[in-house]
Amino acid sequence: MTLTLHLDGAIAKALAAEAARRGQTADELAADLLAAQLPKAVTVRRRLTFAAVGASTSGRGAAEADEMLAEEFGRD
Repeated sequence: MTLTLHLDGAIAKALAAEAARRGQTADELAADLLAAQLPKAVTVRRRLTFAAVGASTSGRGAAEADEMLAEEFGRD
């Protein structure tokens, strides 16, 4: 992606001077400075949103739920 920025004279001079000091182009330094100010990319993890569907408060535990599922699907 290309982005064009219009900077006033003092900022453009300061950016060019700092870029030269760092051994970078003004474009590289501007990109680095902008990237440092942006939030980090968020990684979206897929979750099993249905995992709690059918959960009850009757005191049945996970082991009993596993047994019920096994019976339902013909596994022993």
